[in-house]
Amino acid sequence: MTRAALLVLADGRFPAGGHAHSGGAEEAVKAGRITGAAGLEAFCRGRLHTAGLVAAALAAAAAAGADPAELDAAADARTPSPALRLAARKLGRQLARAARATWPSPELDALARAFPKGAHQPVVLGLTARAAGLGPADAAYCAVYESVSGPATAVVRLLSLDPFEATAVLARLAPELDRVVDTAVAAGHAARSDGTDALPSASAPLLEIGAEAHAAWPVRLFAS
Repeated sequence: MTRAALLVLADGRFPAGGHAHSGGAEEAVKAGRITGAAGLEAFCRGRLHTAGLVAAALAAAAAAGADPAELDAAADARTPSPALRLAARKLGRQLARAARATWPSPELDALARAFPKGAHQPVVLGLTARAAGLGPADAAYCAVYESVSGPATAVVRLLSLDPFEATAVLARLAPELDRVVDTAVAAGHAARSDGTDALPSASAPLLEIGAEAHAAWPVRLFAS
């Protein structure tokens, strides 16, 4: 495969279901923590260095060849919120469907059999990267970019924020994405050799609490 496969996998139009999720931004908007571009940037930065880092390390480890079942258990342990665990598995199931149709792979088939209700999305992402001929850094970049681009896109819809401002937020965060990817890839390689305890466990309690509150709303625009 060519590196262009990364563009396909990272494309927001790839049918992996991410467009239906705000990454916690919908609850943060309602709570008043995001009211414009500055609040969005602060939210995305916090998400990048916590949930984004963990997801990127899991994806990098899966792409490097670590045991997917062990990684899935590690993802569960790092996701206290039942609502977020459910969302991660739904996204993992949808990504697996799209990935198996795009890059057929025995590893993806085995994962689908082992987790019929879906494995955690970052684990599926890492195996998808392997199936596409990509490496751990590519998988980690997809994970970190998704961790900030999802909320940015959601806030454009939720607040009618100028899309140019949202894109500028992502551009300002780019150097931090690079640093998080470096950390995640190192952790992913360590997890393959030393076990999942080598993976980061950066927590974002407000995201977890917000996810539980959001799941109880009778009406919402986004699934999470």
